[in-house]
Amino acid sequence: MKLASSFAVLALSIAPAFADDLPKFQVDASWPKTLPNNWIMGQAAGVAVDAQDHIWVIQRPRTLTDDEKAATFNPPRTKCCAPAPPVLEFDQDGNLLRAWGGPGQGYDWFENEHGINIDHKGFVWVGGNGNNDGHVLKFTQDGKFVMQIGKPGPQTGSADTTRLGRPADTEVDPATNEIYIADGYGNHRIIVFDADTGAYKRHWGAYGKPPTDTKLPAYNPAAPPAQQFANPVHCVKISKDGLVYVCDRSNDRIQVFRKDGSFVKEFFVAKQTLQQGSVWDLDFWPDAKQTFLMNADGANNEVRTLVRETGEVVAAFGRNGRNAGEFHWIHNLAVDSKGNIYTTEVDTGKRAQKFRYVGPPLK
Repeated sequence: MKLASSFAVLALSIAPAFADDLPKFQVDASWPKTLPNNWIMGQAAGVAVDAQDHIWVIQRPRTLTDDEKAATFNPPRTKCCAPAPPVLEFDQDGNLLRAWGGPGQGYDWFENEHGINIDHKGFVWVGGNGNNDGHVLKFTQDGKFVMQIGKPGPQTGSADTTRLGRPADTEVDPATNEIYIADGYGNHRIIVFDADTGAYKRHWGAYGKPPTDTKLPAYNPAAPPAQQFANPVHCVKISKDGLVYVCDRSNDRIQVFRKDGSFVKEFFVAKQTLQQGSVWDLDFWPDAKQTFLMNADGANNEVRTLVRETGEVVAAFGRNGRNAGEFHWIHNLAVDSKGNIYTTEVDTGKRAQKFRYVGPPLK
């Protein structure tokens, strides 16, 4: 019996121009290390990398089952475990450096944690997609509260600029110090604020049109493309050359815009995916040209390498499963400066994984 290669890469109709340049990865089953304080991680709903190549994860302590948090009962039911704080910072070796988050004075914590971003000034942005979550929060890396944009409460709609609609992701543009928010599970838009003052700037929907909250029919790959974002608008990423990439998850597509919201192009990815969509998260490959987009797909449970210019899928790894290197509802990914990939999983996945970059050398 021939054993499979330990390299986690699957080539798919490789374009000749990229045949020798496709990134390859190996899962690091030792990452992260066991958490201290008898802690355990719940659904992991966001991952980001900061300027020091530290890895930040936001997780959902309230998603742990009674069995998983059995040590917290009085008397304890078993030796392990207790919920870890929502925000966790790790080093490259998987050591926990900091942990904080949850309710506090001066801000509204979330019903259901969702998404984390570290901006160019080192501030930590987190969000939530619970039924009443309508805001994002800004903290220092030590967990000191800085600012809240939006407010919790009943959902309003995509025309409301005073609150959000179950926001999924954030990205701060270092060129303008504006925060772009993928908004979200309730609304159907990208919305932009000043990252220091929280002042509203602009927003847009699919194709750069004003967003509406008209209920869309179920996604049909044979139908004409939807003219509005479906829920959830699940990620927003800004490239070095000033393009804004948006995950229209349930519509199996990435839409690309200029920073003013004008539409540039769209790519469909795994277009036949009917269950919860194929485009859950994106990050850029860390070469000088950001040649590739890395795509997390929590329906098909794989990570794809896409050519950023065209959206062509040239490689993929992963499948649904519980072993190291497999996924159950991969929800997010982030790439560090060395090309290592970090992933997080929700539903019953409840973990973070590291995939070490093993070549070819970054250019």
